[in-house]
Amino acid sequence: MAQAGDSADPESAPSPPGYGRGAAILSAGIGATGLVTYGYFALASHTLSEADYGGITLLWSAVFITVSVLYRPVEQLLSRTIAERDATAAQGNSHLRVAGTIQLVLGVVFAALALLFRRPLEDDLFEGSTTLYTVLVVTVLAYAVSYFARGYLAGSRRFGLYGALVLMEAVSRILFALAVAVGIASGQSVVALGIAAAPIVSLAVVPFALGRVPKAPPAPAAEQAPAEAEFTLTNGSGFALAVLGIMVAEQTFLNAGPLLVKATEGAEGTALAGFAFNVLLIARAPLQLFQSVQTSILPHLTRLGARGETDPFRRSVNVTLLAIAAFAAAVALVMLAAGPTVMDLVFGGEFEYDRLGLVLISIGMGLYLAAATLNQALLARSQARAASAAWLASAAVFVAFLVLLDFEDRVLQVEVGYVGAAALLSGALLALYRRGHGQAPGSGRAST
Repeated sequence: MAQAGDSADPESAPSPPGYGRGAAILSAGIGATGLVTYGYFALASHTLSEADYGGITLLWSAVFITVSVLYRPVEQLLSRTIAERDATAAQGNSHLRVAGTIQLVLGVVFAALALLFRRPLEDDLFEGSTTLYTVLVVTVLAYAVSYFARGYLAGSRRFGLYGALVLMEAVSRILFALAVAVGIASGQSVVALGIAAAPIVSLAVVPFALGRVPKAPPAPAAEQAPAEAEFTLTNGSGFALAVLGIMVAEQTFLNAGPLLVKATEGAEGTALAGFAFNVLLIARAPLQLFQSVQTSILPHLTRLGARGETDPFRRSVNVTLLAIAAFAAAVALVMLAAGPTVMDLVFGGEFEYDRLGLVLISIGMGLYLAAATLNQALLARSQARAASAAWLASAAVFVAFLVLLDFEDRVLQVEVGYVGAAALLSGALLALYRRGHGQAPGSGRAST
């Protein structure tokens, strides 16, 4: 049966990059971004004391826990909604107003809470550093605009600009660490300022991101979907809240380990947290590259679902999962052969990296990337609430493992907990995905 989006003349419609080409374009920009980000931490690790470097990693964790939880729901909301409305030739800008309203409210809430809890943040988390606290507040507020632009670009399939935005962030950030490394400047504060400068400098892309977006031709009047009344704050908030739960769980997976190590290891906690952070970079760095897939696959699957194209939907998911399996296997083999040597070369320091632990993190990384792929498929199918429940339950198991058990080697405990929780999560999301085979990919609303 013809879908609403099929009625437009294909010759007259714009042809922005599809999933494969979009992922390839983004891979170049985001792959470079991942390498530059890795370089930022390598320079910081070599030029700062272990305690000061630990402070940088805690600042990074605090910033990206906050912005991912607060702002990525709106990014995902825009990406999915713009793609769906494009596929069905829906008209109007209600989705932009709703997303903008949600983002503004979230930014105001963060600012109020940051002022209210300034003393605990500054004194307890950052050990009295006003600079690190100020960088946290400025950076989080700047990322509100950055993440809105990312969602807009992803849904519109303007992947070149998306890649330019995140690459500009990484390049501007590393310049501050480089200035310390070559002796132009010195100290933890300068390295930290790079984290604040990154989203501010990247806003230079926003005028290009928000202007001159190609619009799909409208469907004939008889098939055209209602315009403004179709997307409401209730629709957007329901989806965003479900994704917010996913983001809380995601950041728990990525950051709970170092934060709990700091909280439980006394005087050596900050330095050991930096060590745990370095180990988890084996999982984090591929996530930078995977953004190219994650960013392009959600609007792609949403379009396929809106058009009822079930077989291409499943093929896209299956091919992505196979590629992830091959990549994770390769990383695990590298870690088995030369993991400790690579980590010592990149980060230096006096910690000894355990080969088995590095392999475990590599396996966990593959399971986590598979879960992230299945998650995008579930979001495209309007199964956000079920996916959110699986994420939150798996994250709770991970935290319970870290808190209730007491390994002598706390870093090994983080590694074992990470791979176990990632296996639980990927299994739960796979079960949801398979259970949804009988429904049309696009059935349901964004708020479900």
